[in-house]
Amino acid sequence: MKARWDIFCSVVDNYGDIGVTWRLARQLVVEHHCEVRLWVDDLRAFERMCPEVDVQATQQWQDGVEVRHWPAEWSATPAADVVIAAFACQLPPDYMEAMAARERTPLWMNLDYLSAEDWVVGCHRLPSVKFKGVQKYFFFPGFRAGTGGLLREAGLIEQRQAFQADAAAQRQFLQGLGVFPAAGARLFSLFAYENAGLAGWLDTLSTDGRATHLLVPEGRILGDVQRWLGVTALAAGDVHQRDALTVQVLPFVRQAHYDHLLWCCDFNAVRGEDSFVRAQWAGRPLLWHIYRQDEDIHLDKLDAFLALYTKDLSPAASAALVTLWQAWNTEGEMAQPWKLLLEHWPEVSQHAQRWCLEQALQADLATALVQFYESWI
Repeated sequence: MKARWDIFCSVVDNYGDIGVTWRLARQLVVEHHCEVRLWVDDLRAFERMCPEVDVQATQQWQDGVEVRHWPAEWSATPAADVVIAAFACQLPPDYMEAMAARERTPLWMNLDYLSAEDWVVGCHRLPSVKFKGVQKYFFFPGFRAGTGGLLREAGLIEQRQAFQADAAAQRQFLQGLGVFPAAGARLFSLFAYENAGLAGWLDTLSTDGRATHLLVPEGRILGDVQRWLGVTALAAGDVHQRDALTVQVLPFVRQAHYDHLLWCCDFNAVRGEDSFVRAQWAGRPLLWHIYRQDEDIHLDKLDAFLALYTKDLSPAASAALVTLWQAWNTEGEMAQPWKLLLEHWPEVSQHAQRWCLEQALQADLATALVQFYESWI
């Protein structure tokens, strides 16, 4: 009999929360033959990456997943065999009572935020609080052995490698988005939070000796791009050129298309968690805009990842990459860090490919969750 899973997602970061849970839900259905209900409190955010979703429906099926609107007024619902509270969201009290009322209590997990900090390994899969005999467990995605790994669909790396080896397929995909980069231009993507340091980076790209075509999916960074260009409005389809830099705004695309976009680009600036992981699977140099937290504790997480990610780089290349990432995440001066990184571009590019393959040696997150449930039964 198939295990029944409930995944609860409270949308906080526009797309990151739903991006992770939507990928996970589909993979559990397709690859592990689970029955999955995905509870989402903001269907309009979900609609951006799954245009087929009916934002008015309380219950619907998308890609084999039962999508349920998580209402403010909860209705009685039987609890599933496995319950995932994504990113420490609080389950409805009545649902928790339903968990406790089951003859066999469910496996209840808090799927936490992604982190490279050392303490994650020690806390992964540890018991947390109890509710009337129902035990909750911590489950941490991560980059090290002893964590839950990263979301990665079966065959993803092979698909990416084949696509990146097929110039015609890349050209066809880009043309479908209305993207026609000039011959020899570098292709970059930019998906980030608001950042006062953007203007300095764009200034540097515009005065570079090599042309750059910058693709900007609709999102929070668009206002900063608009101010740098000096235009009154920006919308999907707009293309502006300033010296060596061409800026093109793209519509928000579904997840599979965003993967292909990352695969096409020579460099990807990404944000949050979902796009951060997908940029790593692209095997290309990247720049991460981490979600800002109170008292700058996000910078500890940034430094922890950088220490892990750069440990096999030469000291000079490591320093260049660290300096750039820290400048970007503190809204610092970007010109010199960017020029310094370009001096180590071949090494950083090769490293991005090696890192991707090394991470792919670990079990993916969906498989790790299923294995935990099977060992728990």
